[in-house]
Amino acid sequence: MENKYAKHETNYINSYENLGYTDSYRFVNNQLRSTKTDTNYTPKEITIIKEHRYEGMSNPSDMSMLYVIETTDGGKGTLLTGYGPSANTELYEFLDKIPEENIKDENVLPPDAD
Repeated sequence: MENKYAKHETNYINSYENLGYTDSYRFVNNQLRSTKTDTNYTPKEITIIKEHRYEGMSNPSDMSMLYVIETTDGGKGTLLTGYGPSANTELYEFLDKIPEENIKDENVLPPDAD
């Protein structure tokens, strides 16, 4: 039975895209890379605006994290990655290097989206 109130990663990604967070990022060679421009970013060039954690509806160990990101050159997008047992430890070591002042918890989505 599907929970109509359950929020999935794609729901949030679509909501953020509607707000201008249209880029997506991936972790390549110890840097975050824009899939739109192929620009690489170091931890100091990234601000995490918001993060969302998900657990699988049928399997709680199926976990993921969605990061809403802004970059120093004006890029805005998302990074979806595994969390828990499926986590990329190198990526999380990279994310730990993002300066504390670049970690926000801003509600950019309307209140009914959470």
